[in-house]
Amino acid sequence: MRDWKEETQKIITWMRKKVEEAKAQGLVLGMSGGIDSSVVAVLAQKALGEKSLGIMMPCYSIPQDLEDALKVAQMFSIPHRVIPLEKPYDAFLEVLGEKQENSRSLALANLKPRLRMCTLYYFANRLNYLVCGASNRSEITVGYFTKYGDGGVDILPIAHLTKTEVIELARFLNLPSFIITKPPSAGLWEGQTDEEEMGITYEKIDEFILHKKVEEPYLSQIKSKIRASEHKRKMPATPEEITI
Repeated sequence: MRDWKEETQKIITWMRKKVEEAKAQGLVLGMSGGIDSSVVAVLAQKALGEKSLGIMMPCYSIPQDLEDALKVAQMFSIPHRVIPLEKPYDAFLEVLGEKQENSRSLALANLKPRLRMCTLYYFANRLNYLVCGASNRSEITVGYFTKYGDGGVDILPIAHLTKTEVIELARFLNLPSFIITKPPSAGLWEGQTDEEEMGITYEKIDEFILHKKVEEPYLSQIKSKIRASEHKRKMPATPEEITI
């Protein structure tokens, strides 16, 4: 069990250091209404106050998610903006010759986090902020993030924490229960949940990470996901190693 008071201070100090090292002015992050982004938003506010900016980017999302994100921003005095992305998403579908009815297609669904990445970097460039991501250790381990989508960020403050630990940190930070108990979802389509899409629970992934002990068939599933997503955790491949 981590000392969450000590851990919170460590993360906050680290976030400030990364902003200072980059000669940036603050942090911008997406707020989805989920537990990971809510935890990171609260940490960013504690670290940088008014120099933190939460962006809500609904794109045919569940209305409750936006409501939850707004409640968290208001409860913790997090500066925020709402940038709807339905119009640019529809424009992409039109150019690609696709229809909204095909939104369960992973190729189309992944357009949403990639549009969000573009939006966050627009504000980062405009304000001289760093883009702060919310992926946790469990998701990074099995590659459950969109390459150049939610994986396209400058810093990852909770990348060392498993999903179970993020929940514990959320409780320490006094996040509301409606955030902590909400089924984790990337919001790719209506009714989508992380665990259903992955085909395995966070509990099993965390058992593997922390104890290296998980029964079959979960062990094989996890190892398969790690191998298949290895490219997401590396720089693009090159014919020769580049040294600087």
